[in-house]
Amino acid sequence: MATPQSDTPLSPLRTVAVVGLGTMGTGIAEVLAAAGRDVIGIDVSEAQAAKCVAALEASTARAVGRGRLTEQQRAELLARVTTGTDLSAAAGADLVIEVAPESYEIKQQIFRELDGIVRPETVLATGTNALSVTRLAADSAHPERVLGMHFFNPAPAMKLVEVVSSVLTAPAAVSAVTGLALDLGKEPVAVGDRPGFVADGLLFGYLNQAAAMYEARYASREDIDAAMRLGCGLPMGPLALLDLIGIDTARTVLDAMYAASRDRLHAPAPILKQLSEAGLTGRKAGRGFYTYETPGSGTVVEDALTPRADGASVAGRPVRSVGVAGSGTMASGIAEVFAKAGFEVVLAARSEEKAQAAKARIGKSLSRSVDRGRMTAEAAAGTLDLIRPTGTYDDFADVDLAVEAVAEDLEVKRQLFATLDKVCKPGAVLATTTSSLPVVACARATSRPQDVIGMHFFNPAPAMKLVEVVRTVLTADDVHATVREVCAKIRKHAVDCGDRAGFIVNALLFPYLNNAVKMVQEHYATLDDIDAAMKLGGGYPMGPFELLDVVGLDVSLAIEKVLHREFRDPGLAPAPLLEHLVAAGCLGRKTGRGFREYAKR
Repeated sequence: MATPQSDTPLSPLRTVAVVGLGTMGTGIAEVLAAAGRDVIGIDVSEAQAAKCVAALEASTARAVGRGRLTEQQRAELLARVTTGTDLSAAAGADLVIEVAPESYEIKQQIFRELDGIVRPETVLATGTNALSVTRLAADSAHPERVLGMHFFNPAPAMKLVEVVSSVLTAPAAVSAVTGLALDLGKEPVAVGDRPGFVADGLLFGYLNQAAAMYEARYASREDIDAAMRLGCGLPMGPLALLDLIGIDTARTVLDAMYAASRDRLHAPAPILKQLSEAGLTGRKAGRGFYTYETPGSGTVVEDALTPRADGASVAGRPVRSVGVAGSGTMASGIAEVFAKAGFEVVLAARSEEKAQAAKARIGKSLSRSVDRGRMTAEAAAGTLDLIRPTGTYDDFADVDLAVEAVAEDLEVKRQLFATLDKVCKPGAVLATTTSSLPVVACARATSRPQDVIGMHFFNPAPAMKLVEVVRTVLTADDVHATVREVCAKIRKHAVDCGDRAGFIVNALLFPYLNNAVKMVQEHYATLDDIDAAMKLGGGYPMGPFELLDVVGLDVSLAIEKVLHREFRDPGLAPAPLLEHLVAAGCLGRKTGRGFREYAKR
């Protein structure tokens, strides 16, 4: 077997052959031609090659219409692309990018044929996102020139390119392809060879868990998707994204990941197999988790699972006044939200001084809203007047809804609910804002567990639109209806879920963060490359390590321990690196050091 030759000179990658002219191959061809490369498009199907040309003509015409290209630039771009069905057309290429179907047999056959066609120094890149680059390279006559070049769909828009090296890949090949990616205006990240690489390796585990959550009927498809959009700032919910990617494609990627890792989190959820085998593969089929107007359309239409806006069958209890227990950022934010909606708010803390400090924090927040033109000074003053700070929970005697927002400590919360049980009037709704503890444990601390429910707000409460409404098996229907009505009045999007660790958002978010930590722990990729991959390839507003440092490593570790304890899945065990950093006092931005160091304020 040949060994990597780092000193082999590579010709400039000016002529590039793209093998496989589906959606991805066509997009890559457009990106290459736009960057001045001569492109040879090859597909076994004449119809597909013609479809590629038509797609390029249409997309470049749109670019002219939007002022992004001139007619002359469009003509020059299209002239740089030739298409055909004969692989021998790649003979003069400096680089061949293969984006054929995800099959070892198909890809290996292409690479074997290319060995007899291209020059010895030509770089061969596979666009796979699920198969082993090493296995493909080992079957080649020149494994040192084989690597992965994983673009993301749609290739013209997505900035990320994962450059995947095997143990056989020559550094010169990596350097040449990395340079090309930069010339294309992309952000290349260097990764090793394992299924899913970085972006898909983290993304598909999260998507799989979302599918399993839906399959367990823990929450509706609409609520799962809304929770992740509004709670994490993602452009799409996981089930809608699975439909876009293709459920069959997702299953293929997960199968490859599970074969390599044997991590149960990567074992495809049974519903993915059921939908795939039924031909319900997502948008391209017109139906997947959702139903679409036509095959290929992104317009969702109603089906038998669509929630009906017929109004609640059970009326809620009247709520005029709200008690908020706590003095921290979350408590003051929740009090501000209710006061802005016109509710009278009793803000109770362990002392009058702490309650006054919390009200002062609200005043500053309202002043910022005035400065930014979001409300008038009169409205801000009126809102603040609705908040009455107090150092005793006895002042909750007449509230209709009591919302607890104290420390995330089960015993502290149980003691508080026992107090609320004694203080609050009969019929008052008692809500906990816990993000990870069992709501039913708070309910059982009272003599009226039917009146207890979870209202998980997200920080900062005035800005975040989501509230997870958490029913226990004891929660009364009219209590659930009350909280749903209140969420509408405070202009929050309510999603329903049952009482289990992490609810929707944290149950899907923190395993993803934990898996990112494992990647760094295993020296698979750098912090910066992983953060870049998830922002550019996954659409996340923050990379996982940026988010961990903002949330706090200690908070993240506590939530991951709760998830591991409840679900008892080895894959959910907190990464040792996270535990070590917390033990060392590296908790994130609040301590000045977490996964990264921060300037002292």
